[in-house]
Amino acid sequence: MTVTTARKRTDSTLSSAERINAWFASRGWSPFEFQREVWDAYARGESGMIHAATGTGKTYAAWLGPVAEALNERHEAVPAAKRRKRDASDPLRVLWITPLRALAADTERALLEPVQDFGLPWTVESRTGDTKSSLRQRQRERLPTALITTPESLTLMLCREDHASLFSNLRCVIVDEWHELLSTKRGAQTELALARLRAIAPQLRTWGLSATLGNLEVARDTLVGNRAPAHASAHSPKRRPARDSVKHDAPAAVPNEANLIRGLVPKEIVVESLVPETMDRFPWAGHLNVKLLPQVLERLEQAESAIVFTNTRSQCELWFQSICTARPDWFEFTALHHGSLDVKQRRSVEDGLRSGRFRIVVSTSSLDLGVDFSPVDVVMQIGSPKGVARLLQRAGRSGHSPGRVSRIVCVPTNALELIEVSAARDAMRAMAIESRDPVDRPLDLLVQHLVTLALGGGFTADGALAELRTTRAYQSLTREELDWAIDFATRGGDTLQAYPEYARLVFDGALYRVRDAQVARRHILNIGTIVSDTSIAVRFMSGGRIGSVEESFIARLKPGDVFLFSGRALEFVRVRDLVAWVRKAKSMAHAIPRWAGARMPLSTELASAVRDTLENARTGVYNTAELQAIKPLLLLQAERSAIPRPQELLIERCETREGFHLFIYPFEGRLVHEGLSALFAYRIAQHGPITFSFACNDYGFELLSPELAPLEEALDGGLLSPAHMLHDITQSLNAAELARRQFREIARVAGLIFSGFPGQQKSIKQVQASSGLLFDVFSRFDPDNLLLHQAQREVLERQLEASRIGRVLTRLSASNVRVIDVERPTPLAFPLLVDRTRQKLSTEKLSDRVRRMTAQSERPAVRGRQQLWPGKSG
Repeated sequence: MTVTTARKRTDSTLSSAERINAWFASRGWSPFEFQREVWDAYARGESGMIHAATGTGKTYAAWLGPVAEALNERHEAVPAAKRRKRDASDPLRVLWITPLRALAADTERALLEPVQDFGLPWTVESRTGDTKSSLRQRQRERLPTALITTPESLTLMLCREDHASLFSNLRCVIVDEWHELLSTKRGAQTELALARLRAIAPQLRTWGLSATLGNLEVARDTLVGNRAPAHASAHSPKRRPARDSVKHDAPAAVPNEANLIRGLVPKEIVVESLVPETMDRFPWAGHLNVKLLPQVLERLEQAESAIVFTNTRSQCELWFQSICTARPDWFEFTALHHGSLDVKQRRSVEDGLRSGRFRIVVSTSSLDLGVDFSPVDVVMQIGSPKGVARLLQRAGRSGHSPGRVSRIVCVPTNALELIEVSAARDAMRAMAIESRDPVDRPLDLLVQHLVTLALGGGFTADGALAELRTTRAYQSLTREELDWAIDFATRGGDTLQAYPEYARLVFDGALYRVRDAQVARRHILNIGTIVSDTSIAVRFMSGGRIGSVEESFIARLKPGDVFLFSGRALEFVRVRDLVAWVRKAKSMAHAIPRWAGARMPLSTELASAVRDTLENARTGVYNTAELQAIKPLLLLQAERSAIPRPQELLIERCETREGFHLFIYPFEGRLVHEGLSALFAYRIAQHGPITFSFACNDYGFELLSPELAPLEEALDGGLLSPAHMLHDITQSLNAAELARRQFREIARVAGLIFSGFPGQQKSIKQVQASSGLLFDVFSRFDPDNLLLHQAQREVLERQLEASRIGRVLTRLSASNVRVIDVERPTPLAFPLLVDRTRQKLSTEKLSDRVRRMTAQSERPAVRGRQQLWPGKSG
């Protein structure tokens, strides 16, 4: 941050457009048509969303609109030299919202450059959880001209009673990487903040940036919000208290008019694969592991710079260790980067990548996003990208500038991932990119936001309802739901009214306000709790913070366990006060290989592309290097069973010493298969008592039973029917226990549980007990509590993907079902067998067991009896 002085000044007699053109020309650039389109729309006072490939200039498309406006106003401005030092810069005009704190420093650097070159009297600063307290204090007195912040930090500023005056001069809000926020509660939090800012500054322009997204119109409409009634302000004075209200159904929402500007800049993306020299005909998840390390090292040695992306942090740690162990002479210029590392280490790596000090960085999605990184020569993707958007996003880090070729090299961790890479390339060319659905009415966040409004000067029920309905997240919010939320925040509802700590709001006859200073402190500390899992700080016993990991991982550790973190082997000592205390391990032996390691499932779009790719193989079209490599495996699958058609469900049935196996292949992704496996087991069991054990992967699932399952009766009885799906899913799983776990996050966001003030944090068990107790109390005494209903809804949608399961059942019920009795497990079934076996054995024992299983499967086998159940459409 600095009050800028011009490094070089352009002729002030030129128009802003001419000065911007000259600025581009001085760098050897020329503005793209879509950038000019954005600048013109901004000058007309319009809002919109910019969709363009990574590295094609979205940042300057959004930023130079406000800059051009300031250049046009310069002749009316008070010269900087005549201002007092404290007021030397223009007041806050632009908010830049970033989803990641790690992006703030790079964004600040990129935005500052044209401001300095044009000599504008602007300051550009960041305000995130990483901002120093001294800068925060200065910002309390005066905000910069352009502020880069996160949704959480923006919400904290809205808690100030003077927030309306803080933002009174605001002209524009730019939301970077909007697709990363869109389908999360942080996205809904952003919507709420934007609604508040529009009420303060009705002429506010809103622009969003996105590189990879399927439902662009939905994303745009969510960002710009709905048209507000003339009186839509949470602070409108003539309102009655919520408890005297009557029903008001939500009116039909009318989105604000806004632009959708696509940056159709020619950008070549090359997707390659590293293919193993020998291909196992019976693959299993992770069987290649780091076997392709020599080929990876060869590619890295040829590159001037490279990013090696992984899908999980455990995989990131493993590959960093493997590269440094194989090439210790590379250690000085090889780095590790993921979101759990300490911010100082992350920034050091980012600076090193930018300056060239680090040639190779092994990273998770923490480097997917961002600006101002020098483009690297090669991007490598360990394992399948699992989604088309992720492949595009990561490929864009190579050749991250207009006109350059983006190149990504995929490194499969098992043979079947070659199919996914080939399918992802086809889907990318067809622009079959994943959509992200906005969050609908999260009431825990609503309760939190009401306390924010009360702290920020108070609110009325009618005013809050009108303002909330200008967001897509709450456009269908009913008056009853708002009344319930206000009552819950005012007295804790019927169940908690005897406990004063839950009485957070006070109605003073005109407005709802917060009067208790401790309530205010707890709320401010609670705003950043919109996370899926509590983070635990990791510290050395001797002192020094290393980073943070998920509570769910730490909860599985015993004292003495060794795990990889921050590129080191660490021995777990104990956990206390939300801190995991560790020491350096003496040996890497028995290190836990996986943490924060939930495997990413196939997206809907990539799953569909995989089915199409398999159809090519079924008809003898092996037209990519990946399919050629995996051809022997697929031919063996066709010989022993079948390669399923796109509109066909393949079920393989066989008997082994373990029992009777059903292998079912919808090819819809692991999360969907987890729900389907429980649903199918429940529905089959309705035809006779039977017990199943499960295994799932991205291609299908296994049901293992001690006796032959009545499959034919179940198929005739509606096994694939979408009817009664929600009832059957809830019956097939311990839905109450899943909702109980989900309620912990909801209770944190709604402010029902508090982890403690700094230095006085509650233990994990205390937090778990508090949320569990509240869940039990509500379930018993307040079963209609809307937060309970939200927990059940989130379990179905977020954990079980119920909507997607419904769509899959509709597809499967219209498909032919082919049941084949096989003599022994096929290449598609083999990884499911290994996944189930993996849960019982250590890594060393698993390898021995897999070798024996492979030898048995390689023995000749013949295809057995086939049966066909026609689908509804056939």
